[in-house]
Amino acid sequence: MVLGVSGGIAAYKSVEVCRRLVDLGAHVAPVLTQGALRFVGEATFSALASERAHTSIFEDADPIPHTRLGRLADLVVVAPASARLIGSYAAGISADLLVATLLATRSPVLVCPAMHTEMWEHRAVQENLDLLRRRGVHVLEPAVGRLAGGDIGPGRLAEPAAIVAEAVRLLSEAPSGAAGTGRRDLAGRHVLVTAGGTREPIDPVRFIANRSSGKQGYALAEAALQRGAEVTLVTTVQLPAPRGVEVIEVETAAEMADAVLSRAKEQDLVVMAAAVADFRPSIRAASKLRKAAGVPEIVLEPTLDILAELGRLRQPGQVLVGFAAETESVVERAAEKLARKGVDVVVANDVGADGAGFSHDTNAVSIVTAEGRTDVPLTSKRSVAEIVLDAARARMAPLEDPEDPTSTKQGASE
Repeated sequence: MVLGVSGGIAAYKSVEVCRRLVDLGAHVAPVLTQGALRFVGEATFSALASERAHTSIFEDADPIPHTRLGRLADLVVVAPASARLIGSYAAGISADLLVATLLATRSPVLVCPAMHTEMWEHRAVQENLDLLRRRGVHVLEPAVGRLAGGDIGPGRLAEPAAIVAEAVRLLSEAPSGAAGTGRRDLAGRHVLVTAGGTREPIDPVRFIANRSSGKQGYALAEAALQRGAEVTLVTTVQLPAPRGVEVIEVETAAEMADAVLSRAKEQDLVVMAAAVADFRPSIRAASKLRKAAGVPEIVLEPTLDILAELGRLRQPGQVLVGFAAETESVVERAAEKLARKGVDVVVANDVGADGAGFSHDTNAVSIVTAEGRTDVPLTSKRSVAEIVLDAARARMAPLEDPEDPTSTKQGASE
């Protein structure tokens, strides 16, 4: 495995990524750019990795190190990937050993961006990433958190545990020498995913909400897209979505219900990963409530149960997946939800567990079906997304083949 490190303060985290990969038994060959060497030392990686660190095409013991590294690698991971590195890779400019290695490999590539929020959100950076995705490069989205200089926002490098979990997943699924390959078992399918937590207004300023970040929903949307599906994402958060995903922005439970139910009929799979409010204020104040007026009395009323409504209106052959964010009796409550709402799969999520649930890049869940449960230990949310989609895909009827009169018609039940 090649571990590429580009210039940025987040390079210190790549030391932990290197150590974790070696501990798992990987042969790690570090490739550091000159910018990376301003933040981390060559000796550190040479000591921790499986071979000495590579820093230059012309000063390497191998006369053509980039082709050797590119051909031998089963996977290339770049963490952190700076805006400069991403731009050079997208443009095919082999300005250093790391980009040359990326251009010389036919193996899967995982790029883990890290940069300040303004850079991350710049149109040029996002278009470069979209181009890389279309070429089959895997992108692990950065986290939202504290950045260099004290700012808080998107652009923080994913945690080492999440990077390693994603690397392990890619190694287990993609054969060596087949960059960008992977399952296309959702080709021809329509998939709708919800993400984020709804916000129910009290007045024009205040609202009732929850802690959902939307990360798991976005991971599901990206995974479904890469597996060939036509994906609609109904979301309450403004995270960057992969090009090719139809994004529907909503805020309240009612808006989400309208967006989901109006599109549900055409979907082969609906994954309700969003944390939808169970209650909302029955009356929304027209103007801001003033403290001087005393403590307001807020009367709540139930919102529409979107998942139950999907179960009631289910189309033949349609697969429905719900999520259960719980803090106690997690699996038992998920099993009860499965039966009560008439869905195929419920993903039980203990949001009180360390490293799991809201805001984290990692998650630990139990996949509950009528046949039983499958426990998924702490791993990246992208890995969880793949396992959830596997469970849903196993319940889908085959698509109709117009050349085969014996094939199952799309939408027909098994």
